[in-house]
Amino acid sequence: MSKKRIFGIVVGILIVTLLAGIGGASAYLYNFAFEPQKALNSKVPIKKAKKQNTDKKWLNNVKQKSWNEISAGQNLKLHAVYVPAKNETNKTIIVAHGYQENHKDMASYIRMFHDLGYNVLAPDDRGAGQSQGKYIGFGWPDRLDYVKWIKQIIAKDGKNSEIGLFGVSMGGATVMMVSGEKLPKQVKAIVEDAGYSSIEGELTYELKSRFNLPKEPLITTAAWYANFKAGFNFKAGSSLKQLRKNKLPIYFIHGGADTFVPTKMVYQNYAAAQEPKKIWVAAKAGHAMTYYDYPNEYQRRVSHFFTEYLH
Repeated sequence: MSKKRIFGIVVGILIVTLLAGIGGASAYLYNFAFEPQKALNSKVPIKKAKKQNTDKKWLNNVKQKSWNEISAGQNLKLHAVYVPAKNETNKTIIVAHGYQENHKDMASYIRMFHDLGYNVLAPDDRGAGQSQGKYIGFGWPDRLDYVKWIKQIIAKDGKNSEIGLFGVSMGGATVMMVSGEKLPKQVKAIVEDAGYSSIEGELTYELKSRFNLPKEPLITTAAWYANFKAGFNFKAGSSLKQLRKNKLPIYFIHGGADTFVPTKMVYQNYAAAQEPKKIWVAAKAGHAMTYYDYPNEYQRRVSHFFTEYLH
């Protein structure tokens, strides 16, 4: 056998091995990030855990209704909990949960808004809680589901409804992504807490911080794999692009010590948004910890903002 042919065989083997490695790594990244129950950020600080446990018990006993919706595409049955205010009102806050969570993990925020006199609708996103789905959408396919939840509120509570959007972590990104859609006039304002600037940006950050790997080629090949497995292109999932189309008042909240969704992202999000907008970076708070570290100030700020726009 000639040296040239041997060289060709060796190169071919190396290329096949490389492609197989990249393919395997792409599948691993998809499974790691997009499959439910493989938590990226599973450590819950003691302070948060104690408060959540108390508020989850409250949520289990408060008057509530189960709502259902069909996803915008893929025909998935989605679930949400609707907690009516103590006193009848046309004002409702939709609460979007975080990564690897469901509506129950938002119990503290649901209780806060209930105490402030709002109705609260808390959906389980695709692949979470009682909703169908085998993947986490990081807010991108979910944004269209939230438009359907908004329309259901209006259908049930009336055309005089006034609606605020609120989300934390992935939920923060979700409501930012919703903001760029054509929304009914009943949606009045948005508060996002600890949301990322894009799915691609967040996964790139995690690749570097957890595995010390560069962005490419894995982000692109994982995007191909996700499109095949889950049916959506996560590279399109950008809070920044959606915020540039948003015309609603929006309040950005973030922890200054956030190492899961880096704090720099909130400044990127803020810069992308039009006025009216506000920002609060709580200097010592970690990821999605601003409420738990500063509960009174958090409630005061969020309440004041929504009161200003939900009359």
